[in-house]
Amino acid sequence: MAQFTVRNLEEDLKTRLKRRAARHGASMEEEVRQILRNAVKDETPPAARLGSRIAARFAKVGLAQPLPELKGQPVRPVRFGE
Repeated sequence: MAQFTVRNLEEDLKTRLKRRAARHGASMEEEVRQILRNAVKDETPPAARLGSRIAARFAKVGLAQPLPELKGQPVRPVRFGE
């Protein structure tokens, strides 16, 4: 398991962490671990890829076939009227 040290923590913050841990019946270390778990859990999920977003937008209209993701395909210039 990983470890890290937090330096220059204000005394007031340390005191409040201890009180919060006591209210939850946990050690200060466990309380900090729980706070960190909750902090990263709330991250927003990665955005859907372009093909998935287009398919979702037109899902109610009735898309005839699924749109493939274009990951890894080379970019080609558009040719009009040739």
